[in-house]
Amino acid sequence: MKNTIKFMIGLLAIGLVSCEPEFENAVTDEGFYNGIYFPGDADFSNYVALGNSLTAGYADGALYRSGQEDSYPNIMAEQFGFVGGGDFTQPLTSDDLGGLLLGGTQIGPNRLVLTSDGPASLAGTPTTDVTTSETGPFNNMGVPGAKSYHLVTPGYGSVAGVSNGTANPWFARFATSESTTVLADAASLNPTFFSLWIGNNDILGYATSGGSGVDQTGNLDPSTYGGNDITDPNVFAAAYSAQVDALVAGGAKGVLLNIPDVTSIPYFTTVPAQSIPLDAATAGAVNAQFAQYNDQILPLLVQFGVITQEEADSRVVNFVEGINYPIIVDNELTNVSQVLQGPPGNLPEELANLLGQLRQATSDDLIVLPASSVLGSVPDPSNPLGVVGVSIPLENQWVLTTTEQARVAAAGAAYNATIEGLAAANELGYGDMKSALADVAANGAFYNGGVLTSTYVTGGAFSLDGVHPSPRGYAFTANTIIDVINTTYNASIPKVDIGTYGTVTFHNN
Repeated sequence: MKNTIKFMIGLLAIGLVSCEPEFENAVTDEGFYNGIYFPGDADFSNYVALGNSLTAGYADGALYRSGQEDSYPNIMAEQFGFVGGGDFTQPLTSDDLGGLLLGGTQIGPNRLVLTSDGPASLAGTPTTDVTTSETGPFNNMGVPGAKSYHLVTPGYGSVAGVSNGTANPWFARFATSESTTVLADAASLNPTFFSLWIGNNDILGYATSGGSGVDQTGNLDPSTYGGNDITDPNVFAAAYSAQVDALVAGGAKGVLLNIPDVTSIPYFTTVPAQSIPLDAATAGAVNAQFAQYNDQILPLLVQFGVITQEEADSRVVNFVEGINYPIIVDNELTNVSQVLQGPPGNLPEELANLLGQLRQATSDDLIVLPASSVLGSVPDPSNPLGVVGVSIPLENQWVLTTTEQARVAAAGAAYNATIEGLAAANELGYGDMKSALADVAANGAFYNGGVLTSTYVTGGAFSLDGVHPSPRGYAFTANTIIDVINTTYNASIPKVDIGTYGTVTFHNN
């Protein structure tokens, strides 16, 4: 079963990537300051970028040197050089493996590369260590993993706090002190121009974990939040406002970037909800296993008022010949496991727990990318009939249900309202990355030499982790922001040729 439904991403990608045309290094048209290219109403002599992994240049599940060199702030800074931009420094990692050490012990994974068997971690021992501090100051203040409120949290860059989870190892590499904040270090650089892209992680952890966290809307104390929780919109607004206030205090101009929808990234769109192929005989055999559940247990649960008829209807399991939706655990359903262990069902505990919050997925559910290695697997070799998605439900962590999607969307909309309002109030550029990435997903983005899409591996816009852009995707991001800057500040900054940037890296096994 697993081999039957395994996604052939690796082999498909190899065939298409190997046919991709090669591009020489970018050749930018020569211009001249205050001539073809000009800064308009902004001063780019000291550009500072503030944000999270997207700003840092994170890609392929890791932070590595060549990825940082292709970060959108670094690409933009190179273009700012045509209009009086100054040096742009970054806390570069020590190698191109990715991975991170803490006192010699690896605490972060190596980067992903594409092999003939699909995406895999690049072998090797990383040399970037948290305890070996980088000497700043650095213009790129992107901190992988940071949420909005983390940028104003003292001690977030404490090396001592990394091991107990109170500090961020990436910020600990270059924080100016154990007690400083990301914002304080950024503001101390006295930027003349800045970009701010923060807030993605305030909802992304919840989404990528299949809604395993908590929606903390209404809780104004972020110190009580878990790593996969949704940040309260008021907490976000307070933190974000403080960041904007600090960055514009010295008269700097800048651009604020909003939060994209999760449905624009391949992490949530690659694995189809309808993914279980069955022949007629197998479908019939599976349906026979669920006959008692459908025909007797669910009606009894309705009769005794445990669940509504509407919920009972949503929980009916029915497989057909062809491609089917898998059975899943939905934490939004009433947990009936304890009820099923009592009369009149008297089901064994294991079976009752399996049926406790079980239903079949629908076309509205989003199956996350890592589920491709779980669907159709047989966890217990001694039980070949125990197939995930067919007789064993796909766990909640692998599915973002419609209810969970609504929570993510509501928080994202609130964050974006704050960002847009502060951009208008401070006469800053407003980068609508939500619309830009949605357009890439829906229609593709054309450039000289091809089209950029959000299709996993072959689309070119995203790296192998399915969340962060590829170098080509970061070039698209840079161009999108440059368009906003040119419009907002009456500038004429040249854009880059997207086709001269790479996509995913193929590595021979």
